[in-house]
Amino acid sequence: MSEPENHTLHLLRELREDVQKVDRKIDALDRKVDAYHGVMRERVDSITQALAGEIAANRYINGGVERRLAEIERHLSADETS
Repeated sequence: MSEPENHTLHLLRELREDVQKVDRKIDALDRKVDAYHGVMRERVDSITQALAGEIAANRYINGGVERRLAEIERHLSADETS
């Protein structure tokens, strides 16, 4: 009778070791994912800042163009009325 019990204990120990190995692998993957998430967050933040700068520059440029066009329109309508 002791033979099946020993075999069961042996299998349970092997199973415990395998579960511990899987746990260690999962922990390592979690650390990699966390590190990757941090890198990606930094990249997204830098892209967001770059786009915000581009948008601000474009608004500044467009504002200058709009002022020039308004001035040209004002001169043309003044010429038409004269």
